Amino acid sequence: MSDLKTAGTENLVDIRHLKQYFSINMGLFSSKPLKAVDDVSFSIRKGETLGLVGESGCGKTTVGRTILHLYKPTDGEIWFEGRQIQSKADIQELRKKATMVFQDPYSSLNPRMTVSDIIGEPLDIHKRYANKKEREEKILELMDRVGLNSEHASRYAHEFSGGQRQRIGIARALALGPEFIVCDEPVSALDVSIQAQVINMFDELQEQMGLTYLFIAHDILVVRHISDRIAVMYLGRLVELADAKEIYEHPLHPYTKSLMSAVPQPDPKVARANKRIVLTGDIPSPLNAPSGCPFRTRCPHAAASCAEAMPELKEMSSGHFAACHRIGELD
Repeated sequence: MSDLKTAGTENLVDIRHLKQYFSINMGLFSSKPLKAVDDVSFSIRKGETLGLVGESGCGKTTVGRTILHLYKPTDGEIWFEGRQIQSKADIQELRKKATMVFQDPYSSLNPRMTVSDIIGEPLDIHKRYANKKEREEKILELMDRVGLNSEHASRYAHEFSGGQRQRIGIARALALGPEFIVCDEPVSALDVSIQAQVINMFDELQEQMGLTYLFIAHDILVVRHISDRIAVMYLGRLVELADAKEIYEHPLHPYTKSLMSAVPQPDPKVARANKRIVLTGDIPSPLNAPSGCPFRTRCPHAAASCAEAMPELKEMSSGHFAACHRIGELD
């Protein structure tokens, strides 16, 4: 990890009791709330990468989009640089300093626009250049920063590979010189060899530009490589949060332990000794979440008390938080 990643202790982003509910039509004029994000709180320090992991449908992407106000929060507070984001003016100001790299480089780029116009769109919207020459210079500088050749500027997105398309998306995200980027599974649609290149580029950009990331992914190995701290989500709730090394070596929550047990081990001796924790059953629907702890229906250690109350996210050791009624009894 670079000095930049660990130097800043001041929080850039603070999320407090964030809720994002979607009203689902159940027929006959009735609706029910789908609790995509349910009372989630965390902070991200300046210059660090917070990895957010969990199964598909757990609410990771919704957290990222709600932070940027692509969805209006149902409840809770979003603070950026010590200021709460509330009004339209706050949101407009936030979007100059915070942006998103989307998961699918195939659908997130307009097929009718040239690479130059895709990257230059934020510059056009926010009028960040004095004349056409300055605009062109900025676009070529951004392309160079992400490893694209200048002759690609007049081509269209469909002419590029997945990795190159994602680089175009990253160049677009960097156009306004942001401080904070939500990376929504930015490498999951790419080949493994290309994934490594793109992740290394994220690392380099962070060092060069002092960026702060919320890195959303379901691949725990990818997240461990790039993150300073890791937050684990399950069914709209945060179940564990700690330094990347700590959570990898000493997971506390039964769900995190199951995720870690599935990570491939390069050492055959370690792999043989590693006991795979297989979860039974399917992840419940957020429309009909279990009472009490959301993980209890799949947890091998669930007790009667787990159905009665939602466990709080508590600090179990310095900087290591977990939400489980039975931590302490199990180890």
